[in-house]
Amino acid sequence: MSMFVPGHFNDCHPPLGESPIDPERPQDIRQINLQTFQVAVDNSVPDRLDDTLQVLGEEPGQPEQPQDPGKTNLVFGETPQVAINNSVSDTLDDTLPALHEESNHSEHIQDSGEMHLRGVQQVVITAICATDLTLGLRRIPAGFHAVVKADGDEYQTSNKSVNVDQAAIEWHERILLPCDPSSKVWVSVYASFELGPMVCHGELLRTLEISIGELLDRSEKSHPIIFQPKQGEVVSACTSLLMRVEKQVCDQNDAAVLRPLIPVTCRNMETLALETDAGHRLLAQYRRTQNSRDLEQSINHFARAWDICSMDHPYHPAALFNLATAEFVSCQADERYLDLDIPIILFQGALDLRAADHPDRSVSQLHLAIALLWRFAKRGFESDADAAKGLLSEVLKVCHANSHIYRAALIAMEMRALHSAGRIDANDIGQERPATSMLPLSPNELGHRAVWCGQTDEPGALDEVISLHYDALRHYNIENASRGQLLCNLSVMLLTRFQRRGNDKDLDQAIAYQMEALALRPVGDSDRSTSLNNLAVQLFSRFEHRGNNEDLDEAIALHREALALRPVCHTDQSRLLNILANRLSSRFQHRGNNEDSDEAIALHREALALRPVGHTDRSASLNNLAVKLFSRFQHRGNDEDLDEAIALDREALALCPVGHTDRSTSLNNLAVQLSSRFQHRGNDEDLDEAMALFREALALHPVGHTDRSMSLNNFAVQLSFRFKHRGNDEDLDEAIALHREALALHPHRGNDEDLDQAIALQREALALCPVGHTDRSTSLNNLANQLSSRFKHRANDEDLDEAMALLREALALRPVGDSDRSSLLINLAVQLSSHFKHRANDEDLDEAIELHRKALALCPVGHTDRSRSLNNLARLLASRFEHRGNDEDLDEAIAFHREALALHPVGHTDRSQSLIDLALLLACRFELQRNREDLDTSRENLLCAFPLLRQHDPRQLVVHQSLAKVYLSFHRAGLNATGAGEKPDSLNDAMHHLEAATSFVSAGLRSRLRASLSWVHHASEHSHSTQLKAYATSMQLLDAYMSVTASVSSRHKAMKEFPSTLAVDAASCALRSGDVRRAVELLEQGRTIIWTQMARLRTPLDSLESCGDHAVTLMKKFRDLSSLLDRLPASHSEGTSRVVAEAEETRYRRLVEDWNRTVEDIWKIEGFSRFLLPPLFSDLQVAGRDGPIIVLIASRSSCDAIIISQEQDPTSIQLPINFQQLAELLIAFIEAVPKDAGPGETPQALKGALKELWNVIVHPVVENLRRIARPGSRIWWCPTSLFNFLPLHAANGYKRDGESLSRCYVSSYTPSLTALIKARASHDRSPSVPFVAIGQNHPAGTSFTLDAVEPELELVEKLLPPPPTVSFSKITSVDATKSTALRALQDNTWFHLACHGTQRFDGPFQSAFLMRDQPLSLLDIAQMDLSRHQFAFLSACETAVGDLSTPDEVIHLAAGLQFAGVKSVVGTLWKVDDATVERVVKAFYTNLCGDGTMNSKRAARALHKAVQSLASDKDKDIPLAQRIVFVHIGI
Repeated sequence: MSMFVPGHFNDCHPPLGESPIDPERPQDIRQINLQTFQVAVDNSVPDRLDDTLQVLGEEPGQPEQPQDPGKTNLVFGETPQVAINNSVSDTLDDTLPALHEESNHSEHIQDSGEMHLRGVQQVVITAICATDLTLGLRRIPAGFHAVVKADGDEYQTSNKSVNVDQAAIEWHERILLPCDPSSKVWVSVYASFELGPMVCHGELLRTLEISIGELLDRSEKSHPIIFQPKQGEVVSACTSLLMRVEKQVCDQNDAAVLRPLIPVTCRNMETLALETDAGHRLLAQYRRTQNSRDLEQSINHFARAWDICSMDHPYHPAALFNLATAEFVSCQADERYLDLDIPIILFQGALDLRAADHPDRSVSQLHLAIALLWRFAKRGFESDADAAKGLLSEVLKVCHANSHIYRAALIAMEMRALHSAGRIDANDIGQERPATSMLPLSPNELGHRAVWCGQTDEPGALDEVISLHYDALRHYNIENASRGQLLCNLSVMLLTRFQRRGNDKDLDQAIAYQMEALALRPVGDSDRSTSLNNLAVQLFSRFEHRGNNEDLDEAIALHREALALRPVCHTDQSRLLNILANRLSSRFQHRGNNEDSDEAIALHREALALRPVGHTDRSASLNNLAVKLFSRFQHRGNDEDLDEAIALDREALALCPVGHTDRSTSLNNLAVQLSSRFQHRGNDEDLDEAMALFREALALHPVGHTDRSMSLNNFAVQLSFRFKHRGNDEDLDEAIALHREALALHPHRGNDEDLDQAIALQREALALCPVGHTDRSTSLNNLANQLSSRFKHRANDEDLDEAMALLREALALRPVGDSDRSSLLINLAVQLSSHFKHRANDEDLDEAIELHRKALALCPVGHTDRSRSLNNLARLLASRFEHRGNDEDLDEAIAFHREALALHPVGHTDRSQSLIDLALLLACRFELQRNREDLDTSRENLLCAFPLLRQHDPRQLVVHQSLAKVYLSFHRAGLNATGAGEKPDSLNDAMHHLEAATSFVSAGLRSRLRASLSWVHHASEHSHSTQLKAYATSMQLLDAYMSVTASVSSRHKAMKEFPSTLAVDAASCALRSGDVRRAVELLEQGRTIIWTQMARLRTPLDSLESCGDHAVTLMKKFRDLSSLLDRLPASHSEGTSRVVAEAEETRYRRLVEDWNRTVEDIWKIEGFSRFLLPPLFSDLQVAGRDGPIIVLIASRSSCDAIIISQEQDPTSIQLPINFQQLAELLIAFIEAVPKDAGPGETPQALKGALKELWNVIVHPVVENLRRIARPGSRIWWCPTSLFNFLPLHAANGYKRDGESLSRCYVSSYTPSLTALIKARASHDRSPSVPFVAIGQNHPAGTSFTLDAVEPELELVEKLLPPPPTVSFSKITSVDATKSTALRALQDNTWFHLACHGTQRFDGPFQSAFLMRDQPLSLLDIAQMDLSRHQFAFLSACETAVGDLSTPDEVIHLAAGLQFAGVKSVVGTLWKVDDATVERVVKAFYTNLCGDGTMNSKRAARALHKAVQSLASDKDKDIPLAQRIVFVHIGI
């Protein structure tokens, strides 16, 4: 099924319904744009192919036509076939008939003849040897013993255990037999489940009746008694029995002779033995027949046996253990999980009674552990798992590694680990395993079990089936007809285990056994074709795993022979043709031999011919052939292949009518082909048809369908493509909606942890692809891509270096001819290019170019990717030219772009981009070589590109900018750009195109803003008449761009990307043109943008209420939207995903669009036509109502001052200082002000700086102020740029006449005229002034204590008027938290803050007053509505100093309070000491409210007098820097 990647199609798609083993796997090769490079990158693991499924359209499991009616071979596509023989199973030997163990009759051995034992008084059994005692057992035995009955006596041998690899067991006890040859002997073999004292015999394995004569005869000839399997069993325990017998003279003193068992005289003991024997017999019978009645009776017998044994009875532990075993089996059979406590308690009781040295302690521990594990699996008690682990560990310590108990404990331990890892079903835990390798089923039954294992994923079951097959092979020699079947099945199971676990040994053994099976099927054998195919599949698997070409070649050869053995009319012919075609396609991908591709196509054609119209699998064959043809088209560029592929896919679609399960896939495949042809030829009909097909495919994947996300993305990408081609906004809107829905189906947090986990998983995947594995290259590439993503996210050099190393290894694994070599060449080249940009290592750039050359060589003329490869190489050569200036690189890049353009004829969708790329490089070459032909061709290409771009194509902006550059080149070179005889107007043409670029809405605000800044630059450079218009456009676009930026931190960061002097340069331009009013307007529009936009959202609209219902509705809508926008986040937290961040940005932009539309509607109301528009000078002049305002402008062209008063026209003064001198003066101040506040001598450097400040800035202004402002009156400074950081209020000529600014005027500051006007807006005053003093002497995260804070607040309280004039409250120490301070600021219109302040230059909105728990940041304050607040005194350090990187945004604590609404603010420029604060506070409040009244307009004079008092105080030696540290802002 085809997958689309946003931004481009993935044209590699698998065939409809093709078996997943189809070699042409759909590589997820994504066409992406990496800056200027169009590259192909494999970003995902290719779909792994599974040989267990059939080609779509063929019946899974369809049997091959058997030559032998008694044999059926199950076929799973190209899976090695599991063979099942339905004939009568072979016997191992025909010597003895089978006998039920429940029978009361023993097996009879016929006498071979009469034998006389004259002169012999005794016959003695000296040894008994039994073989295969564990074969077929369903329980783990403790030991085995034999019982011999003769002449009314009963003898029992010792109980012997047997190891896993032990085939036979011997007893050497001597047993006396009668001398009469005709006497009968009964011999029985038992499996016991106790090594200690036995309650009974145990489970009967074999019993036989034989005469003494026959016994002697067999002993003499060493002829063992061979047993047949019991009825209903393929094999049974104890396959043979050999007894060695001697004749001897009677010796009554023979101590070695085994004594007969003493008959039980105690009735209880006899009943105990009978009940126990019956329990064992019925339990064994249940295990064979699964008859629940047998199990119930077994439990009853064991329960009665237990009742007989008291607690001190020696057999009590054994009785407990037997009953526990049967109860546990019952719980398993009936899945009564809640009853598991019963057998566990019983097992525990048995274990408690068996001390550490008891021979049966280990088996008790084992069974208890298994029961605990089963309860853990079913009920999840971790304590059970831990207890089981402890028990099993003890068993493993004390038992021999070759014992059955050890083996069972090891398996149980492994099961526990697998279950904990989630890799095994709970039902597997607790299942008793066979005592040893055994064959409980016939070969056909094993075959059925093998089929089941192949269809399920149960590791334990698979291991068991393999073990059973191994054992079966030991019983079926080469001559046996079933051996080939078993070999084949074992091979399949080993391959299955290899595919699931990746053990190379399994794969090699599978191939070896399959080869042996093939050897048993010589030429002429009806099953040879099947074996050939099976072996070929396994060799191909090994090729995929190790990449050995010999395996692939041999697999193809075997497939050819298998195909040759099938006649043309054979029903399997078409499938085998497809398989061979797939293998050839795989070899083509690996080596690039065109002959393989051609033969694969020919074979698919032949397979299609065998599936005529009406054949159920014709659709699959049509699709298979279409895929191969499309692949060849991509490789060679033959249009006929593409057309035929589309025709075949059309027919395939016709065979999948509405309702067919494969219709959506067929729709998708045909749509991809048509889309590719559209991109290749530009036929709109192909594009429209592809769209219709994608739409229908999406309709077939409703909500909840697993493929809906893929269909959503496919259709969305196609809609985006058509939007780019035609410019229909509806296509773009629908595409976005579809992508959103697809994203919702795959939520992704985007956290760093996700990326780290993805890399960890890719590393694990790589570890599963060792050197030689065919997927290692892909896994290396995938891990490299993840590391590359993390490098882009975190810029960790180690990630980039590792990614490059991995790609180098991956490339080495793709030799010349491999179809994936090209993409790896490009991927490595892209990483090298990134490495070059990151470290500027020329070798990286050179290697990247060489890799692109090699990639181009793999795309010969006619290859569909040649043009893209040409562009990749051309762009990298252009990059090297820019880096080194080598003309040869530029010439070669142009040549490659020319060839790429030739491959994009008229009508091709990429022709416009090729024209633009070539034009840009030609214009660049003209600047070097001055060849007019280059410049003319560049202009012609750009003009040709225009009509090829749709109306809203964002690239139109690029073309406008490029044409502007070309016309500027014509202008600078003095060339005529318009043609002979025409007046050259190249400069105007250049400005026209730059202006057009700024007005191209579809290009986006950021690109338009960049274009406007280019316009500003070139218009200023050439003093063009559009210069002022360019500035105005730039500031308008900057304001619009900032308005759609969601967070405050994002806005501040965005401001740093653009010239910080834009507004002042615009004002300077207006001044040069003589328009002072316009200069003021531009300054106000372009400065404090962040504050202005926040203020817009709080604009009162009360006057709208009188304009009708519509106006009231608009007012409500405006307030609601403004409230939503005013809640913007400070910044995204570190854990916020990119998806979430982008979603928030999108939501914010939509709110902005609604807000803008609402504002436009308000403009239509009479009297509101300029609502929120940049103010006119007539509006701004009101700011000078209470005194003149001096706007200081610092640009690189000049430094100026503008004096604004309410009654007169503004006055412009060019100051006798330039920008460089101003920067030097600022440095002088920074160096002169002590870094730490404290007493000391007045630095002469600071005096010198203040004197220079007076001479070149303040004094020229004062000279002009004297005409309009009386001495001692108030003035307001509105500084810009570097002026923001100078203490203008402290300027002093230091002359004898004492001339200084403070002697002339009372200075205040304002960040903008609008802020001052807003602060003067009147509000109703409360009869009682709510005043809060907030102090924090020990803020969070600090080790110091501010000892002067408490006394300062007490001083403030003392100096303020008493109630009811002032309602005073105080918050200090532990109470002064962030939340408390915020509430206090909200509730009190006057406040005094005494604490530690910090200025964050890296993030000025994080500047803060430090509270006890958290900082009270500038952002916290800015988001408050303090429009009713009158006054704030900020007794903290650095509260009125802004950010040098964005000086005209005036981002500091004092300004933030005024923008939030506080009318009058006192702040500090740098650090201040406690002594200075105490004196200033005392003098300030005395002057402010000493007469018992409170008026915030008196704050400036109060501060002025307080500072003057410091200077006049001769008793206190206060440093000059401390006397000028305080400033006033506002009214």
